[in-house]
Amino acid sequence: MDFSKNDFVAVGDNDKRESFENVTLGECDEIKIGMQVKSEEETYNLYNQYALKRGFSIRKAVKREYNGVIRQREFVCSKQGFKEFEDPSNVKKYYNLDVRTGCRARIRFDVKNDIWKFATPEERCNLRSGRKVLPAHGNIISTMVSSGIKATKSYSFLSKELGGANNVGFSRRDCHNFVQTKRKEIMEAGDGQSIINHFKEKQSEDPMFFYSVQVDQDNRIANFFWRDGRSKLDYDSFGDVVIFDTTYRTNKYNLICAPFVGINHHWNNVLFGCAFLSNETTQSFIWLFETFLTAMGGRQPKSIFTDQDQAMANAINMVFSESRHRLCLWHISKNAQKNLVGIYGVPDFNQRFNHCLYGGCLNETEFESTWSKMIEMHNLKDNTWLNRLYQIREKWCPTFNLDFFSAKMKSIQRSESTNSVFHQIMKTSMSLIEVIKFYEEKAAQMRQDEINEDFRCKNCAPGKVHKHGGILSHAAKVYTLALFGMFEEEFDSGMGLNCVETNHSEDNFTYSLSSGESRRIHIVHFNRAELSICCDCKLFETLGLLCCHALRVFLVNNVNNIPDKYISSRWTKDAKKRLCCSVDSFKSNEKSTHVLRMSNLSLLWYKCCDMAALSDHGTKIAMDSLSELLCKLEKSSGDTNKMEDIDQSLIRHM
Repeated sequence: MDFSKNDFVAVGDNDKRESFENVTLGECDEIKIGMQVKSEEETYNLYNQYALKRGFSIRKAVKREYNGVIRQREFVCSKQGFKEFEDPSNVKKYYNLDVRTGCRARIRFDVKNDIWKFATPEERCNLRSGRKVLPAHGNIISTMVSSGIKATKSYSFLSKELGGANNVGFSRRDCHNFVQTKRKEIMEAGDGQSIINHFKEKQSEDPMFFYSVQVDQDNRIANFFWRDGRSKLDYDSFGDVVIFDTTYRTNKYNLICAPFVGINHHWNNVLFGCAFLSNETTQSFIWLFETFLTAMGGRQPKSIFTDQDQAMANAINMVFSESRHRLCLWHISKNAQKNLVGIYGVPDFNQRFNHCLYGGCLNETEFESTWSKMIEMHNLKDNTWLNRLYQIREKWCPTFNLDFFSAKMKSIQRSESTNSVFHQIMKTSMSLIEVIKFYEEKAAQMRQDEINEDFRCKNCAPGKVHKHGGILSHAAKVYTLALFGMFEEEFDSGMGLNCVETNHSEDNFTYSLSSGESRRIHIVHFNRAELSICCDCKLFETLGLLCCHALRVFLVNNVNNIPDKYISSRWTKDAKKRLCCSVDSFKSNEKSTHVLRMSNLSLLWYKCCDMAALSDHGTKIAMDSLSELLCKLEKSSGDTNKMEDIDQSLIRHM
């Protein structure tokens, strides 16, 4: 009988006990899982009777003790192992016969509270030699996983269908390993090579194209990330807020499709890059985030939004140390529906919950009061999901993040719009190359939408601007149409506010603002000399757009233009016309390297070529300017002063 070293484990004290103190040779036909004995002698006799019945003898082997108390005892076949090598120079008068043949028959008892025990039926899934994923079960798991169901949920389904985990025949970890093995079998070398070939082709077309691949121990592709040159330019302009989503999976390979998404100056989604991951471990996320930072020149976002995943949170803390980690409210709202069955949908609960979730609370004190009343009124003190959510409230509640820019990411429509794009990946059985090309097509559509919006901003003007003039007219000139619409909404809301001056000291004024519909009062501090303003609602800090309270105070003080410091360039029509690099970054210093200078120059060239290629006229201008610049570079090679003049010429051409 061949038992592995770890076949038997300890069980609880309340298991049914069967004694074999007086067992006879004829009675011990088999050793049953769940048997218990009460002494080492009884244990030896039991296994010895079993062995003699089958024609082999046994001997005592490993004994593990702790403070003189036996914890484990192993008995093995007398032919277990092999005889130790003897030095031939040691001549003996008599030699014993070598009976060791390496027999693996063994048994191990775990001892607890003087009870010697085998594993119970419930622990069979922990016995290594008895664990196996049967073909029928494997087919069920594969079918469920290919439909987008996680391996853990597939295992839970089998457990219920078979009447408990002890009847499945393998562990949850075995299920996960089975899925990983099947995935590796599907990811043939040809598929991986086609991905690499595609990326290399893209790199030959786009010098700023970036990709990175991580392989497993079998040299198969495990994780990969890519982004094109346009994504780098978009990140330079709008990379202050990043949404990272791992809810999309490919049907054919069950790989995780993880796009990095941002918000452009037209309030539309913009793609910064995409990754495919074989698992959701901390190590995989660390590799991906470090790769992403490398691709984006080391610049970290101000805020990064993700779903609620501990492995991801660990990686973000390690890699994005300068970023504020926020949880996507869309995912929390969806999870609330699943975890609060019977209570989610009750009007009073939903009102208070959404008030906390979407930033209706003006300060932390109001949040705590609202949350406590919600828990008390609906008797939810022992609700595990809500308690966990409360413990990480700083990551999802806007009230705790009013001093940090987040583009006011509380609207679930943004995640839903991304979901509508990538959800198609989960519904089809695309190959990896097809998925990558699908992503590239969606990115091209988004960029065409941006071009269309740019055209509208250049050739269209809001109709109400001439009526009001002043600060509203100025906003129409600098902001895109989408952001002007948001600015106009704030302006109109401010028109109906009661504005009362409550304090005045030289050029410093304090105002109290309220509306007839609400008893809430907002405080605004304004310096007339410096045209600096601050409101306790913190809209400008979180969104980069002046709030209705500040605009009302500006109107009272006849401020007809938005001060430059309150115009966030990321929301303007010229958001992408800013230089990607300052002039100083081209100047040589101790830390500069050839690679860094190449990166800076490539970024600027790409922007120049991207704009020039829009028309024949632009292409001609770029070609003439670059030819002239090349001549200057050839003539001035090695002359530092002249090279600095060329730097300035380069910037002027941009």
